[in-house]
Amino acid sequence: MDHTFSRQGAGTGLPAAYLSAASLSFTDFLRSQAPELLPGARSAELTNQSALSEVPHGTTIVAVTYAGGVLLAGDRRATSGNLIAQRDMEKVFVTDDYSAVGIAGTAGLAVEMVRLYTVELAYYEKIEGVPLSLDGKANKLATTVRENLGMAMNGLAVVPLFVGYDIDADQPHGRIVSYDVVGGRYEERAGFHAVGSGSLFAKSALKKLYDPEGDQDAAIRWAVEALYDAAEDDTATGGPDLHRRIYPSIITITGADGAVRVPEEQTSAAAEAVVTDRSQRPRG
Repeated sequence: MDHTFSRQGAGTGLPAAYLSAASLSFTDFLRSQAPELLPGARSAELTNQSALSEVPHGTTIVAVTYAGGVLLAGDRRATSGNLIAQRDMEKVFVTDDYSAVGIAGTAGLAVEMVRLYTVELAYYEKIEGVPLSLDGKANKLATTVRENLGMAMNGLAVVPLFVGYDIDADQPHGRIVSYDVVGGRYEERAGFHAVGSGSLFAKSALKKLYDPEGDQDAAIRWAVEALYDAAEDDTATGGPDLHRRIYPSIITITGADGAVRVPEEQTSAAAEAVVTDRSQRPRG
C-alpha cells in the first residue's frame, strides 16, 4: 500500500509531517512532532519518595477465559499511600473491537498509556486498512510499556493486563497476556491471571473456581468472587460497595459481539449475590 500523501498541504497551514504516513506508529509521530505529549516524557528526576507515595495507584485486575470468550475485570479503588484517593476509578478499557487492557500501578500514567495505545491501534488500522493481529497488538503494548522504563525505575511503574479474542486462529479463542515493568510479555495459558497488589489473593480464588468449560455468566461470577477475596486481604483493593452502588468494571470479548462492557445491572447482580453468599458463609 502506498503511504505517501501530498506534502504540499496547500491552504492547510500544516507541516509536511502531518500530511504523511511514513510511519505506522502514532507514537513515533508524537515523538518527532510533540514529544512532550508522550506518557513517559516527564522528567525522570523524580527522587522524592514521599511525594511518589502520594501518587494515586490502581489495583486489582483479573482476566479469565471461558467457553467462547475472555473476560477482563477490575476493582474500582485507587489509593494514595494509606488513603483512598478514588472509590470509583475505571481500570479496564476497550482498546479495539477484539481487545481490552486493564491497568495496575501509577493511575494517571497508566490511563495516558492506554489512551495512546488505543490511538496506536486505530492509527495502524486506518493506514493499513486492516487491524493488527492479536500478537501484533500484544507486542505493541509491550513496546509502550518498555518506553516507560525510565519512569518505572523512578517508582512510577505501570503494569497492564491485555486480553483479546483471536479471530484469526484456526480455532478462535480468548487469550491473556501479562507484562513486567520492563516490557516483557508473557502468554498466560492457565486460563486466568491477575495483576496488582491483590493479585495473589485473586489468583488463589480463581484456582479454586475456574472451569474452562464455564460460560460467560460463570466467568463474571468468578471474577467478582476473586476481586472480593482480594479486597478482604489487600487494603488497596476495593470490594463491591452496595451502599454507594460501586461495583467491579467488567469487559467481555467474544467472536460474535467483540469487546463489550458488561452493563451495571449485570455486575451489580453478580456482586450482590457474592456478598449475600459470603454473609452466610464468611470464610468463602
